[in-house]
Amino acid sequence: MREVTEQQILALAPNAAAASNGKKISQKGGFVKLERSEDDTLYIGECTGSGKSNYITSADYIDEANPVFRCSCPSRQFPCKHSIGLMYEIFAKKKFDICEIPEDIRKKREKKQARDNKAKEAAKPESEMTEEERAKAEKKKASAAKSAKNAKVKKLKSQLEGLDLVEKVVNELMSAGLGTIGGVSLKTYQQLAKQMGDYYLPGPQRLCNQLLIEITAFQKDNDESHYDAAISVLEKLWTLIKKSRQYINEKLENEDVTLDDTVLYEELGGIWKLSELEELGKSKKNASLMQLSFWVTYDEARKEYIDTGCWTDLDNGEIFMNYNYRPLKSLKYVKQEDSIFGVAKVPSAVFYPGDGNVRVRWDGAQIRQYEKEDYEAVFQYAITSVKQESKSVKNFLKNAMTQPMMIKLIAFNKIGKSDEGFVLADKNNDTILLGNLPGMEETTVRLSMLPDGSLLENQVLLGAFYYNKNSRRLLVQPLSIITHDAVVRLLY
Repeated sequence: MREVTEQQILALAPNAAAASNGKKISQKGGFVKLERSEDDTLYIGECTGSGKSNYITSADYIDEANPVFRCSCPSRQFPCKHSIGLMYEIFAKKKFDICEIPEDIRKKREKKQARDNKAKEAAKPESEMTEEERAKAEKKKASAAKSAKNAKVKKLKSQLEGLDLVEKVVNELMSAGLGTIGGVSLKTYQQLAKQMGDYYLPGPQRLCNQLLIEITAFQKDNDESHYDAAISVLEKLWTLIKKSRQYINEKLENEDVTLDDTVLYEELGGIWKLSELEELGKSKKNASLMQLSFWVTYDEARKEYIDTGCWTDLDNGEIFMNYNYRPLKSLKYVKQEDSIFGVAKVPSAVFYPGDGNVRVRWDGAQIRQYEKEDYEAVFQYAITSVKQESKSVKNFLKNAMTQPMMIKLIAFNKIGKSDEGFVLADKNNDTILLGNLPGMEETTVRLSMLPDGSLLENQVLLGAFYYNKNSRRLLVQPLSIITHDAVVRLLY
């Protein structure tokens, strides 16, 4: 019988309420009939519900990494609470009678197989094609390539027009002086931010929205921190305009619309497909990624929630980020991610262009529990000198186009308190002050709430290096403490 962990169930549930309700259905004996196929790929349950007839729910594991859930209930959630309840029945090792695979399931599988075969046929190597198939494929490919190129050229030219518009407004503001920010008409920036969508410029649009937020806040409370934030936004916006214009002009001059390994592609409206990143060589087969931290933030400029997972590659210790974007207007339809207390075994992980803690994505993974060797790998890859690491981090953070933090694994001798706050001492007894990055949930206070003082000695800290403009120094926000047998999360 199939092994299902509660962690896997929670990862598949669309939200906490669905997971809780599904568990209750199982615990209260909601299923009156349980069956499974002899090959263990299909599980079926008959469940009582609020309708006149019982609901029939199933879990199809013909594709191990991407199980399909079906239910006759009217819920729009996938999987629904009845499907989750069925998984809890499997988790509880209830008795499932052996049954034949229903005809409707067989037909659905056949349709899916037909789609997969069609896609496979489209990707058929030329060496296996007939002359007629090869000629037809080449003609179709040439036509599609020409249409795609014309569309990309048109888009690039439109983006150039949009950049000219943004630069004009930025120059006007800079000429007037940032001291006039309190009297700036918000309509100018509201209209500009709205127009950026017409020019396929989500990056500049987001920064214009952020600038608008800071100006609005400054006009309300005259807090100088908004003034400083506006300067940072303008600096990044100006850098993005210059680099983007150079990038686009070079593409047009060379008549080259192929994808590049650059962060500018996404900033300028591109949306990466996993296959495209793989073609650029930015992928890794059979990756083992260990989640060390997780948090949720709200981006006012984007108008969306961002679920962020922080992972380390157990093969080399690199730290990667996994993002799930949930726009306000689509909250009902986009599932919220949750913490994963385990290691993701990923058949193919792809990585986005950029420096620092780049984004990682995958399509399908098996989650296993932490093992002793995982913790040992974290200790092996942790840096031992914050003094040496600080130099490279400072250079990284100087780039206006980068993220405002750099996350590292830090082996430490001790974390203690000083007059300024909590301080980390590394293996060389060099120290660095711990703090809270603006915009992130505060975590340093939780260091004083730990139940065991040994957690603050001879362990590894997952910490985010950032530059504090007020004190003009580099600080580290603590995210998690890793011991030889546990991950203690300060942010979750």
